[in-house]
Amino acid sequence: MKLIGIVGTNAQHSYNRWLLQYIQQHFAAQFALDICEIKAIPMFNENHPAADPDSVTQLAQTIEEADGVIFATPEHNHSIPSALKSVIEWLSYRSHPLANKPVMIIGASYHPQGSSRAQLQLRQILDSPGVNALVLPGNEFLMGNAKTAFDAHRQIKDPATIDFLQQCLTEFLKFIQTNTQADTTSQTAATVIHNEPLETASLHWDAVYDVVVLGFGGAGATAARFAADEGARVLLTDAAPQGHEGGNTRYAHQLIGSGTDLAQLRAYHQQLAAPLHVDPAVLEAFLEGLVGMRSYLQKYLNIEPFSIKQQWTGSTGVKAIAQEYPEFAGSQSYDLLTVHEGVADAALWKILRQKVLDRKKQIDVWYNAPVRHLIQDPVTKTVIGVQIEREHVVRQIGAQNGVVLATGGFENNQQMIEDYLQEPYLAPVGTTYNQGIGIKLALEAGANLSHMRSYESLGQFHGLSPRLPQGQRSQHATNINWPALYTGSILVVGDDGTRYFKEDEINRHGHIFNHGFWRVPLAQQRPTLIFDQVQYEQIHQEQHNANGFPELLAAATSASTLAQLAQQVGLDPQRLQTTVKQFNHDAAAKVDPEFHRAAATLRPLSQQGPYYAVVLRQNLLNTQGGAQRNARCEVLAPNGQVIGHLYEAGELGAPFVNQYVAGGNLADCLISGKIAGQNAAQVKTNSQPGTRWMATKPAGAATTKDLGSDLDQATDFTTQAHQYLGRSTVGMGDELIVRITVDAKQNLQRVEVLQQNESADVSQEALRVLPQQMVTQNTYDVDVISGATATSKALKAAVQDALKQMKAEVK
Repeated sequence: MKLIGIVGTNAQHSYNRWLLQYIQQHFAAQFALDICEIKAIPMFNENHPAADPDSVTQLAQTIEEADGVIFATPEHNHSIPSALKSVIEWLSYRSHPLANKPVMIIGASYHPQGSSRAQLQLRQILDSPGVNALVLPGNEFLMGNAKTAFDAHRQIKDPATIDFLQQCLTEFLKFIQTNTQADTTSQTAATVIHNEPLETASLHWDAVYDVVVLGFGGAGATAARFAADEGARVLLTDAAPQGHEGGNTRYAHQLIGSGTDLAQLRAYHQQLAAPLHVDPAVLEAFLEGLVGMRSYLQKYLNIEPFSIKQQWTGSTGVKAIAQEYPEFAGSQSYDLLTVHEGVADAALWKILRQKVLDRKKQIDVWYNAPVRHLIQDPVTKTVIGVQIEREHVVRQIGAQNGVVLATGGFENNQQMIEDYLQEPYLAPVGTTYNQGIGIKLALEAGANLSHMRSYESLGQFHGLSPRLPQGQRSQHATNINWPALYTGSILVVGDDGTRYFKEDEINRHGHIFNHGFWRVPLAQQRPTLIFDQVQYEQIHQEQHNANGFPELLAAATSASTLAQLAQQVGLDPQRLQTTVKQFNHDAAAKVDPEFHRAAATLRPLSQQGPYYAVVLRQNLLNTQGGAQRNARCEVLAPNGQVIGHLYEAGELGAPFVNQYVAGGNLADCLISGKIAGQNAAQVKTNSQPGTRWMATKPAGAATTKDLGSDLDQATDFTTQAHQYLGRSTVGMGDELIVRITVDAKQNLQRVEVLQQNESADVSQEALRVLPQQMVTQNTYDVDVISGATATSKALKAAVQDALKQMKAEVK
């Protein structure tokens, strides 16, 4: 494999050049790396004569011939060097060699945080129209303190840094293979992409199933389970690697909508949708499911439902959202159920996943297997199969009876967010694997799209949390009502430095009141929290409030004057000073004429600094739009006709078009998942369209190759003397397995985590810190890590289980 590395500076001395040279030498056995300099390339000039400079042409040709490109950028004034920006201007003006080219970004900087801001900006530039590079997501290699990172021979000194660099480069090589093979892998792929007549193509199935379910979240797990119960042989796939499957269901509060009176529920949901409308038949199927939800959970999930409205004794906030719109007629008939007395612990998800595992003889599961295309009969447009990439090979998988789209929304697809939501980047609250593939597949199949503008948020104010780098899941989004953030000398301003909403209003899934309706307001790019020293101390005192989060103050910027503060966070100084002056005047009078914030929450900001600012970002809980579906969860074309054998379930096309209530999406996952799975499993006779492309086979058997199932891959862990295994399933992921080592007196000497699938962004601190604490304190019963409670409990339970095995052996 041939890669090129571009030194992102024209400086004579550069640690980024050293970094690329190190990669060139250290990883020579894995790939060839040519290093390209930009010193000889002149600054971009669109008035340059018709041809690009020779140096630009030569670089463009080198990029064209390479399998991938590595940009190594320093950071100057929180940005990439002007010379590198100029080079990219040249490479996106007349020629476009970076288009669809796999690209990796690395960087070295003098500062401890590395070139993080420059890399973020470079990522945005490379993703812009005209450049259109395929930038490797995640895997951010940020070399800080570059002056001391290399030894006298220009070798990286820290072994951990080398290991991480190896990991990032390995992922880049996989990324290159994936995107190269995804372009042109087979004759069938070319046939589908270019719409050539299928009759003239040599269509070969790698395997044929009765039903293929795309997306292993709540809806997909449900669809696969019920299709299997109908006797179908099912393939269930997910783009996420094992341990990250589950979609938004995995991260949700595990609240399931239910109800008791069909007529009242109908009135309630019609008011929620107004002035928009949901297809009456689709709405009725959903409402019937709400009424039957208690018996559904008892019959199919084998649990006794717990009622939030009738049984919850915990925080009042949870109970309040059981009737999120109490002013609407019929709201009293709505309730929230859970599978036990607890929330936000993945309990429902783990049951749904287990129902799939219980049927592994009928359901094959593929992780890390993104779908690329649907395959349709060219005449009837019936969906007869899918292209799925697994282990870097695109497979043609036939579907005898149906394909279910359960791929979730497009929370992590920036282009779709801009196209459909008309918003800037929004921070995802749930999975980072919902990237809009279901929308692409639906359009590819000729489907009609519905309510694409509808989305939900969550967080403080109208769904805000402290700003994190793009690509990271928002933290503390479920902390929606911390009075310290709206009571006192504190306010929120938008991009222009003015207030734009009532700070003490409790949002309803990001919706706040707007002239008669509850809506998620248009997102600001940099909404900013402004407060004074008195408020700082108040927040500090209340940071351990159940709805608070100590990390807030760590994200604060301070300055001695408002003008200086404004400059630091990118606001207009004069506008911010004017806004605060008006706020102080209103607060002193205990009246907010513009937004009507409660008098008791108003206090003027001090006339003396310091002042503080926390830059926030709008969160995105989930999108609701998708293909238009009917009550049988069949996908519809723009003319209202069914697209044969194509079904849809879950958040992709969920029946929520305007105002939303808690528990609706998880209820719909269970309801639409069951309907879609059962309908997809119904045997389609050979007289129906599409079946002439299928291999003749008995129902319930996969042909023509046995490509295996990831559920069959089990790992056996060994023990030696004084070692014991422990297991736990109480975490956010699947089973967590540890191995403990004890001494002759049965004191803990070592705790090893052998298997875990916890969420990486919240669990790593617990997995890193707690094992050593357990050894030091010689007990499993140590304090949980804040923000990783479920993982902490799972680790403690697994070690406790291992200790029980030890004691049982001694007896």
